[in-house]
Amino acid sequence: MFNSLSDRLTSTFKNLRGKGRLTEADIDGTVREIRRALLDADVAVTVVRAFVAHVKERALGEEVSASLNPGQQIVKIVNEELVAILGGETRRLNLAKNPPTVIMLAGLQGAGKTTLAGKLAKHLKAQGHTPLLVACDLQRPNAVKQLQVNGERAGVPVYAPHPGVSSEFEASTGDPVAVARDGVAEARTKLHDVVIVDTAGRLGIDAEMMQQAADIRAAVNPDEVLFVIDAMIGQDAVNTAQAFNDGVGVTGVVLTKLDGDARGGAALSVASVTGKPVMYASTGENLDDFEIFHPDRMASRILDMGDILTLIEQAEQNWDKGEAERMAKKFADREDFTLDDFLAQMAQIRKMGSMKKILGMMPGSQISRQQLEQFDESQMDRIEAIVRSMTPHERVAPKIINGSRRARIAKGSGVHVSEVNSMLERFGEAQKMMKKLASGGAIPGMPGGRGGAKKGAKGGKKKPAKFGNPAKAAQLAAAEANKAKTPSGAAFGAGPKDFDPSELNLPKGFEKFLGK
Repeated sequence: MFNSLSDRLTSTFKNLRGKGRLTEADIDGTVREIRRALLDADVAVTVVRAFVAHVKERALGEEVSASLNPGQQIVKIVNEELVAILGGETRRLNLAKNPPTVIMLAGLQGAGKTTLAGKLAKHLKAQGHTPLLVACDLQRPNAVKQLQVNGERAGVPVYAPHPGVSSEFEASTGDPVAVARDGVAEARTKLHDVVIVDTAGRLGIDAEMMQQAADIRAAVNPDEVLFVIDAMIGQDAVNTAQAFNDGVGVTGVVLTKLDGDARGGAALSVASVTGKPVMYASTGENLDDFEIFHPDRMASRILDMGDILTLIEQAEQNWDKGEAERMAKKFADREDFTLDDFLAQMAQIRKMGSMKKILGMMPGSQISRQQLEQFDESQMDRIEAIVRSMTPHERVAPKIINGSRRARIAKGSGVHVSEVNSMLERFGEAQKMMKKLASGGAIPGMPGGRGGAKKGAKGGKKKPAKFGNPAKAAQLAAAEANKAKTPSGAAFGAGPKDFDPSELNLPKGFEKFLGK
């Protein structure tokens, strides 16, 4: 969604690197590029003006001029201002003191309200709630049926006393206000603690739709009114959000279709103009493609700083703890990493969602944006097919896979032999890396690794080096001899007996602190 904006901002900040001092011309040029990038991303003009004014004011202030790294300080300022226009802090649902908590969804037709209702219900169910979906969209063809399907997929019951319409030529006869009121009563009777009311929308804003939404709000007195907006709508997002805020009175915003290729200006505009926080984001078509909106994390993604916290949260939700403990024990016991382990780990990763989405959360993914876009998700399926075409013994001992076995595996998995060779070669490198890590060694090219004692070295001592050059061997022997003559017991080679406090020219009476 924010690829274009992220590219522009990252390119702008590259020009500031390495500068020990920023002139006013540097700041003006940077602010000008930021303004262009935001306008090209369909951010509302009023939001851009306020954003740029705050950035420039702070950039010309003391916090940048007194900074040791002014370029990084500018990035910090832009990041903080982005967080501010995205809403500042993460906002959670306000749950009712006396259940059920009533959540009303409002928005234009096609924004994704019905799909979002299923996603929100599944999200709340995973948190221990017992939600009930209420089908009040009786005007869009098959909207009630769609909500029932989403409820079934989410494992959440749906209150739908009226079937709605099945075609655009059929007139609606049901009363959505009565359905909403009866749905809340049903939730109280069946002891559901959350009610999600799906309302009707239109292709555009009209008085009839606004009146119906206002009547439903008056009938059920919702604790939250979430305005669902398509993030691909562009500049019109602000006008639509403002109209719903004035006509219905929304308490929060939900952005849908954040996985699209639009420029994403709606996300940067709605919260700032309406004063209502963005609470949730829909990032795909599946019911699991749903997340809480964190302004600080979204700002980090835009500035290509990654989103490690969201990645960790997704791993905690989807990762099998038993499998993780098994792998940790195997790693500690220095057992071989097999192809069966590889399959298990790949299955765990795929539970977290699309690989493109996961890689996009890694810091610095901007560097390989083109490679990320060209990443083929089906490659994971081909690798899995290759491994599953092997015998159990081959997965444990891949070294036995000779030419004829590789040909059989390629035929069984429907790939070329070269793909089998490539996969086995990469797995061999991964296996070597795992062994090195298990033995306490460092990953090649990574600083800070622990160096362990090599096998065969008694007591972990390093064997003396052998040189074919006699002069170099003599030089090393002389260095070792001088080292042996150095007295031990002090950091600088002088033992305690050789120490004389009078030589230090210390204040009178200070000798007693030296133990002499």
